[in-house]
Amino acid sequence: MKNLGTLKLSAIAAVALALVGLVTLIAIGGASAKRGAPGETMATMAFDQALAERGAYLATAANCVSCHTAPGGEAFAGGLSFETPFGLVYSTNITPDEATGIGSWTYEAFERSMRKGIGDGGEHLYPVFPYTSFAKITPEDMKALFAYFQSLDPVESRPLSNDMQFPFDQRWMLGGWKLLFMEGGTYEPDMAQTEKWNRGAYLTQALAHCAACHSPRNSFGAKKAGQELSGGIYMDKVPSGDNRKWSAPNLTSAQSGIGHWTAEELVAYLKVGKNTHAAMFGPMNEVIGNSTRYLTTTDLEAMATYFKSLPPVAAAARAQQASADKLGRGQTIYNIHCGTCHMPTGLGAPETGATLAGSPIVQAEDPASLLNVIIYGPELPDPWPPIGDWGQMPSFNDTLKDDEIAALASYMRQEWGHQAGEVTIEHVEVQRPPYDTDFQGLTE
Repeated sequence: MKNLGTLKLSAIAAVALALVGLVTLIAIGGASAKRGAPGETMATMAFDQALAERGAYLATAANCVSCHTAPGGEAFAGGLSFETPFGLVYSTNITPDEATGIGSWTYEAFERSMRKGIGDGGEHLYPVFPYTSFAKITPEDMKALFAYFQSLDPVESRPLSNDMQFPFDQRWMLGGWKLLFMEGGTYEPDMAQTEKWNRGAYLTQALAHCAACHSPRNSFGAKKAGQELSGGIYMDKVPSGDNRKWSAPNLTSAQSGIGHWTAEELVAYLKVGKNTHAAMFGPMNEVIGNSTRYLTTTDLEAMATYFKSLPPVAAAARAQQASADKLGRGQTIYNIHCGTCHMPTGLGAPETGATLAGSPIVQAEDPASLLNVIIYGPELPDPWPPIGDWGQMPSFNDTLKDDEIAALASYMRQEWGHQAGEVTIEHVEVQRPPYDTDFQGLTE
């Protein structure tokens, strides 16, 4: 998970969280949970090869490797940085190294971290680690995951210490956060639904933790109630190497979501990174490249069944619309730079470009991902997967000025029946790198 929301906690929210955390601290008699009774550790427990192989598949579904592997580092050795509104968090080493990893952990300690967000030393873990989703994992699957991590080669690697802002560096406050927002309990099948739907719901809600990135957050950094999978904001790398905002699109059946995608198109996207509507780029490169492409077709079909069942969840309020002059300027820029590949209709030429009409990226409540594509060009995975006949979209960072990008993006967000909001120069400035102030752009 690369998301704790984008809004900084207000002073009132921070005080409220501290007060709830203090009450929790008094109630339980300590800021952190006590360690469980001694049990078998990874070093002492009997190894079950079959269970570990099953755990490998589950760890792939959970995409553990993407978050627990630093650039150029050993797999699962941790050290990947996560920029949050509350400070910098580094992923931990989850190899069975006894000194720097989880080799000395008992199964009980491992399960407690996954279900309750409590480390082996009793410390609260930051919910950048999506234990709010992992808490739903079944006991059988949890044991298989532990067996898989037991089977890895130990790597001695101690990640950097977190750099959290005060007061968020006070972990005891997370006790209050959990009291307010943590939902416990493993996934309970919905008996009114099919076995296939329940399998998809379990994979999506628990292991794949899709809602972690694809849900809006409140000022406490928790998912907004009733708006799960309607789109979210998080920080991640752009092709320049800098951290910028990304907008995870709406996955519900809202007009701005994926309701017009068929189940087959969803499966194709998750399996090969491309369908008639979109091709993978940016952060989804890791999700698909390291996780969903390895899942069985049966499991992907189950996830698609679940997604297709989601009711529409749209933006709460109508967004500010751009002026006619701005939209006209944006249309001119679109026709010059985008119309050949994506067509004036936004439906895309089959051999050259993706469909923009109805795109959840184009219509996302926050235009961050759309702007990243325009400014940097989509960062496609190399060498996998084959994108087919579509060419590599160029970067427009050296072609268009801020106000031109804002006009272009606004046009796409309000054309073809879209009702997304205006894109301002301020939106663009946040996303793009510094550029030559003497640059004249297209229309000067």
